[in-house]
Amino acid sequence: MNDLLLIALFAALGAASAGLLGWPVVRLLRRRSVALSLLIVALVTVLAMTAGTLAVAQAMFLSHHDLGVVITVTLMAAAVSLVTAAVLGRQVVAGSRALTVAARTVGSDAGFTAPSEPLGSELAALSAELAATSAGLAESRQREQMLEHSRRELIAWISHDLRTPLAGLRAMAEALEDGVAEDPARYLMRIRTEVDRLTGMVDDLFELSRIQAGVLTLTPARVSVYDLVGDAIAGAHPLARERGVRLEGALVAAEPVEVDGREITRVLGNLLVNAIRSTPADGVVAVAARREADEVLVSVTDGCGGIPEHDLPRVFETGWRGGSARTPRTAPDQAAGQGAGPHQGDTGAGLGLAIVRGIVEAHAGRASVRNVSGGCCFEIALPSAAAAVG
Repeated sequence: MNDLLLIALFAALGAASAGLLGWPVVRLLRRRSVALSLLIVALVTVLAMTAGTLAVAQAMFLSHHDLGVVITVTLMAAAVSLVTAAVLGRQVVAGSRALTVAARTVGSDAGFTAPSEPLGSELAALSAELAATSAGLAESRQREQMLEHSRRELIAWISHDLRTPLAGLRAMAEALEDGVAEDPARYLMRIRTEVDRLTGMVDDLFELSRIQAGVLTLTPARVSVYDLVGDAIAGAHPLARERGVRLEGALVAAEPVEVDGREITRVLGNLLVNAIRSTPADGVVAVAARREADEVLVSVTDGCGGIPEHDLPRVFETGWRGGSARTPRTAPDQAAGQGAGPHQGDTGAGLGLAIVRGIVEAHAGRASVRNVSGGCCFEIALPSAAAAVG
C-alpha cells in the first residue's frame, strides 16, 4: 500500500507540474481559435500524463529497456491523442464557419439558410435559434408592411371623408351668410350632425392612436356582461329604430368579467352600430353571451349578407372598409349621419373595428368574425372573472 501511495504521489507531482506550466498557455489562448484551444488542452493532458509516468519510472528505477518501452507507449498515445484533438478541432471550426456564413442570411428575403453539413449539438441548437429569429424578423417585417399599407389607406380614406363633409359645411355656411337658405333650421341641423360626426371621427383617431401607442389606460372592475350588453343595446336602440332593425338580446348570460366597463361598452356599441348599419330594414341584429371554459364569449350577429372570404382576415385592420363603403354618401345619409357600406365602423373611416380589436386585446382577449347564414357574426372573447376567482 505504501508503494502505491508513493507512486500516486510521484505521478501527481509530475502531472501537476505539467498542468501548472500549461495553464497560463490555455489562459492566453482562450480568445483564439477553438481548434487551437482543443489542441493545447490535449497537449497539456499528454504532457501531464507523460510527466507523471516519467516521474514514477524514475522513482521505480526501471531499466533502460523498460523505460524505453514506457516512453514509446506514452509517445504513441500522445500522438494519437493530438491527431484526434486536431481532427475534432477542424470539425468544430468548419461547423462554426459554415454557421457564420449562414448567419448572414438571417432577416433576408429568402430567409435563414441552415448549413448543409452536420453540426454538433450546441451549434445545431444555435442554428435552430437563428432560424427562429429569422422567421420572427420576416413576420415582423410583413406585419410592418401591412401596417404601413393600412396607414396609407387610412390617410387616403380619412382625407376623402373629411373633404366631403367640410365642403358641405362650407356650402351651407355660405348659404346661411348670403341669406339664400330656404330652411335655415334644417341647414343648422345638418351642420350640427356633420360636426358631431367629425367629432366622433377625431375621437376615434385619438382612441386608436392611444391603442397603437400602448398607452391605453384601463380601469378594470368586476361587472356582469349582461349589464354591459344591456347598456350597449340601450345606446344603439335609437339608431336601430330609425333604420327599422330589430335588436335581440335574449341569449345573454349574466357572466362576470373583469374589464373596463366604459371601454367594453364602447366595443359593444361599435359592433352594434356596425351591425345595424349593415343590416337591411326589417332585419335582426342578435346579441348573445355565454361562458366557455375560462372565457366569456359575446357575439353580435347581423344580416349583412356576409363578407367575402378573402376580406375576412382584414376586417379588423386599421382603415379597412367593405367595397361599397367607398361609395360617396348621399345627402340624406349625411343628414342622418348614416354609413354607406357594410362593416366600416361608427365613423365611416374604417376605425370602429380596429378600435374593437385594440380594446379587446388590451383586456387579454381576442376578436374574430365569421360568416353565418344571411350575414356574419362578430365575436369577442374576454377572460372570465369567475374563472379567475376559482
